[in-house]
Parts: sequence; structure tokens; C-alpha cells
Amino acid sequence: MSGEGFTLAGLLTKADTPKGRSGKPEPTECAMAAAAQSIPQLKPEKLDSAAREQAAVLNADLLVSFAYGKIFGPQFLALFPLGGINIHPSLLPRYRGPTPIPAAILNREAVTGITIQRLAAEMDSGDILVQETVSLNGRETTASLSGIMAKKAAQLLPAALRGIAAGTLQAAPQDHAAATYCSFFKKEDGLINWNRSAAEIDAQIRAFDPWPLSWTTHGELQLFVLRAEALEAKALQANAPALPGEVLGKDKEKGILIQTGNGILAVSELQYRTKKSQEWKAFLNGARNFMGARLGNKI
Repeated sequence: MSGEGFTLAGLLTKADTPKGRSGKPEPTECAMAAAAQSIPQLKPEKLDSAAREQAAVLNADLLVSFAYGKIFGPQFLALFPLGGINIHPSLLPRYRGPTPIPAAILNREAVTGITIQRLAAEMDSGDILVQETVSLNGRETTASLSGIMAKKAAQLLPAALRGIAAGTLQAAPQDHAAATYCSFFKKEDGLINWNRSAAEIDAQIRAFDPWPLSWTTHGELQLFVLRAEALEAKALQANAPALPGEVLGKDKEKGILIQTGNGILAVSELQYRTKKSQEWKAFLNGARNFMGARLGNKI
């Protein structure tokens, strides 16, 4: 496949993984797109000698990595005369690691960005070739921001490739002392702590969409909170002091009002485990004893 003056020699992607109820192995979205355009694919479980032999056949000049999740060793990188670059969705050296997008949302950053860097032995520590900031409005989810970052990467990459090919793109070392790190999340991380502030819980809900999702309990039932927002101070109206997690009532525009450790969270989309997600009005029509309940009281 050719474009922007370059030829895509092949795609190195994750092996097919079981999905759905059938458990049938399915390819990644990238693999499906490559197959549709007859692009050679490599799907090694490990980047071992067999994988190097497969990659060598492609005779590629440069390795471009984006969210691959494996460390490329010196023997593998030696296959590419121009070396390798990595596209990382943060302003490195901030948020090195596998989850920079949800980390930026969790920490309520006003600005994040995307970095094209040289691949190095230590993850995300390579010299910076291109970097561009992305402003955040505070309503992004990991799903929506991932889409923005993917488009931004596609826009930045051609010029970076031309600069590398011409030898005109200068790399700048990172300030390793300023590095911060992020790590993988677990399903348990989605549990909502109602003692936290409404703003913090809102950020968690957005950061954990689409995975692992944020959840609480209503009695013995697991309840996913899919969409919400922290209300401004002037909008807070409680008749009496309430406990964190207590369902206070409803706002006809914002949704179900829940007390937190600091402020009120307005929830507009929810889902009981094994049930379909529902807009808040439809949810209340079928939820028993929800008003006045204290969420997260039984886990």
C-alpha cells in the first residue's frame, strides 16, 4: 500500500484473540483493515527469532509503532535501516506507560498531547521527534479521546516520515527527571468510592469508558454508572445533610442526583449487570426502591 510518498511494507499486530460468546478468535481492527487492502501481516506471540525472520522478509526501512504493547529489542530494531519510532498519546515525559489517555482524564488535565519519539530500550524514554498539544474540555472519555489521538497521529506522521527519510528531523532528549508513569487498570479499579468528590468520580467514569467501566452497588445488585457530571455549586440543592452515595432525587435536565464526599453527581445513564444500559428516566421506571437508597453500602 502506498500513500504520501511511502509504501506500507506490512503490519505487525497482536495475535487474534477470542471474543464474544462463541470465543472464536478474531483479528484486531488494524488486521481487518490490512486484510481488506492485501497488506502482509505478522501476528507473533513473541518477538523472537521466528518473528525477526518474518519481519526481515518485508525489507522495511522504518518501524512505526502505535499502541503495540511490546518492547522491541535491539536485534529486532536492527532489521530496520532507519530504526524505529513510536507514537505515544501524551506529552512525554509525562505519562509514560500503557494508559496515558485515561490517566490524563483521571487527573483532570486541561491539556495533553501526542508525541512521536525514537524507540528506546526503556519504554517511552526515546528522544522526541514531534510533539503537539491537545486541549481538553473536561467531557472527554477514553473512547472519544482515543479517536481524537488516532486522527492526530495520522495527521502528524507523514511529515515526520519525510523528515526522517531526508535526515532533517532533529530529535530532542527527554527530561527523564520529569517523567511520570501510568499503568494498566483492573476491573476492581472501577469501583466508585462515594467519599471522593463529584468531580473526581466524574473523571473516573469518563476515564474508564469503555473499560473497565465504573460501578457501584444498589443493595446486592452491581450497577454501572455510564454517564454523569458533577454539578456546579450553585446547582446543589439538598433538603438535609446526606451521606455519600445517597440518592437525593432527580433533576429534569441533569438526571439522578447522588451525594458524594464533596458535591453532587448527576447521573444520566446507568446499567444493572446483565441488563441493558438505560437513560436515567427509563432506568427509574424499572428500578425498585432507588430513590433514597444509599449506593455502595453493600459490596
